[in-house]
Amino acid sequence: MIGKLIDSAVSAVAPIHALKRVDARERMRIVNSGYSNHGASRRKKSMVGWNWFGGSHKEDIEDNLKVLRERSRDAYMGIPIATGAIKTMRTNVVGSGLKLKSNIDFETIGISEEEARSIEKKIESEFDLWADSIHCDVQQMNNFYDLQRLAYLSQLMSGEVFATLPNIDSKKEIMPYSTKIQLIEADRVSSPNDRDTENIFSGVEMGKHGEVKAYHISTIHPLSTSTNVKKEWKRIEKIGMNTGLTNVLHLMEAERPEQRRGVPILAPVIDSLKQLGRYSDAELMAAVVSSMFTVFITSGDEDSDEGPQFGDNIPEEDQVSNDANDYELGTGAMIALAPGEKVDVANPGRNNTSFDPFVVSICRQIGTALEIPYEVLLKHFTSSYSASRAALLEAWKSFKASREFLSNHFCQPIFEKWLTEAILLGRINAPGFFNDPIIRKSYTRAEWNGPGQGLLNPLNEVNAAIKRVENGFSTRAKETTELNGGDFYDNVSSRISEEKAMRKGGIDLYVKKEQAVLVDPESSE
Repeated sequence: MIGKLIDSAVSAVAPIHALKRVDARERMRIVNSGYSNHGASRRKKSMVGWNWFGGSHKEDIEDNLKVLRERSRDAYMGIPIATGAIKTMRTNVVGSGLKLKSNIDFETIGISEEEARSIEKKIESEFDLWADSIHCDVQQMNNFYDLQRLAYLSQLMSGEVFATLPNIDSKKEIMPYSTKIQLIEADRVSSPNDRDTENIFSGVEMGKHGEVKAYHISTIHPLSTSTNVKKEWKRIEKIGMNTGLTNVLHLMEAERPEQRRGVPILAPVIDSLKQLGRYSDAELMAAVVSSMFTVFITSGDEDSDEGPQFGDNIPEEDQVSNDANDYELGTGAMIALAPGEKVDVANPGRNNTSFDPFVVSICRQIGTALEIPYEVLLKHFTSSYSASRAALLEAWKSFKASREFLSNHFCQPIFEKWLTEAILLGRINAPGFFNDPIIRKSYTRAEWNGPGQGLLNPLNEVNAAIKRVENGFSTRAKETTELNGGDFYDNVSSRISEEKAMRKGGIDLYVKKEQAVLVDPESSE
């Protein structure tokens, strides 16, 4: 109303200014529209205190990585929920290791299926020779499957991990393959002299098109304080110039385009985890103090200098502090006070009934950010069967995606490097491998199988798998892998051997559903 009166007065005295006021008002109406009235508003009180100013991937991510990595590792070492979250992901994604299942595309290569199965068995046998041995590790401490677990754990904690694939000869009678794996912690990849240049950012050297050309790796860990080795940097090209094979593997999940370094998975919840850790420690200490029933005996003569000293009733060997100014409580202790001394204690009032609901509420938020339902995060399945199953299925979506990522960016490139050496050594016969990229890809096709999802109700799960196979929605090989991480063809071979042994012992097995006797495939009957 006041605005209209002013507009009328101005239009009567200065029409030109009145028109300008109307035009300005219309412009403001256009500006304050859409998201400017909501998420982009700068006028709402709820938005005024939001520090939303950001930068590029360098300012937002790479410049903060040192602090994020160290805090993430500290959380893993000292906050149970953080430790549990990371170990839960590692156990479900990698388990005891992702196993190779060679899957040659025999049609593209132009060989028979039987020939392909023979080559696959040879590849798997030779790969097991290398992968099961510690000679695949530069440090000769872990086999290939242990390195998978370590690499994934380091990626979760630090946001990324690097691996080089040098060729180092071993004794041929022990290990014929020279391909080795060296895991490198993220901190060691940094710019020479810790200074970025025009084409080197955080240790990653870029080409003119933005492609990653090489990595610069320091000879010592930048946080190490126990070495006298001079800090130098070694440049390793990502792709071998002559072989075209990957020299350096970089395990990281990008959040933004052009991002070159990884973010620890705990980064979005570090604050919540630390506060929760402090709260848990405080509650634990309060409960311990509350549980220490200690009786204090006071004497009446305040002017006397004689009397027992504070804390004398606790044996010296049981005391945890040597500081004379520290006063110690003891379980069931009776402590005599010196004349004039008294004790005022704030009652902690524990147990705190709101502790568990509050922790669960925070864990729900942490689990949401980490894509781990809180039932899985806390290993707390007290809801209905349907709710527990839904939680496991939701978690499994994330675990499967992470497993696929690890397979594609760690296991598969290493397998391809190893297979190339195996063919060059003549231990595996693969005609046409070096002649055509599509033939090479057909030979290197593989699946990487890990632990199964786990079954809440095995009977229902197996019946559902049978229905899927019978109706053509799935295959026996896929269901075998999904149910327990096994291999269908290995199971068939094992079953044939078992049936032979059973029949040889005079035991007939009947399949109840079809009422048919399992027949020995080599029998003439």
